[in-house]
Amino acid sequence: MRKLATLALVLALVIGAVLIALALPADAAPAAACPTGWGSTPETVATMSPSPIVSVRAGRHECFDRVVVEVAGTAANGWSAQYVGTVTQDGSGRPVTVPGGARIALVLHNPAGSLRMPAVVGYTTLRSVVYAGSFEGYTTLGVGTRARLPFRVFALAGPAGHSRIVLDVAHRW
Repeated sequence: MRKLATLALVLALVIGAVLIALALPADAAPAAACPTGWGSTPETVATMSPSPIVSVRAGRHECFDRVVVEVAGTAANGWSAQYVGTVTQDGSGRPVTVPGGARIALVLHNPAGSLRMPAVVGYTTLRSVVYAGSFEGYTTLGVGTRARLPFRVFALAGPAGHSRIVLDVAHRW
């Protein structure tokens, strides 16, 4: 009798699992693997540009959080990005408060005036994006992250004759 009850329970569990699987939409495929090969060491492209930064925004993706810096014109092609203990203000060298468990100093080789920073509340990895000033053609952003995680930086063309410098910070190693 005990074997029959156990068999009935196992059969019920199997039938339940099959019914749940059949109820899922056909496009409910498993999530794609997140990219690997990024690191947390400094990244630098030395080119300078007179084209000014016009905006900073942020986005959320399945595998990473993103900061996008839009530059007027097609010359978004110089930057330095690295984890630092303290982000410092351009010109004065004063420390800038950048909330997060780790901080990336993103130094753009483009001038900027006062910029509005994106809110990143609720992001998986980003904790803050802080303007740290612009001086002699360099503009610094402090990017607070949850922890020291892999990142990458690259440039993109467009839209509308502008270009962008993109910082992606992975959600995990």
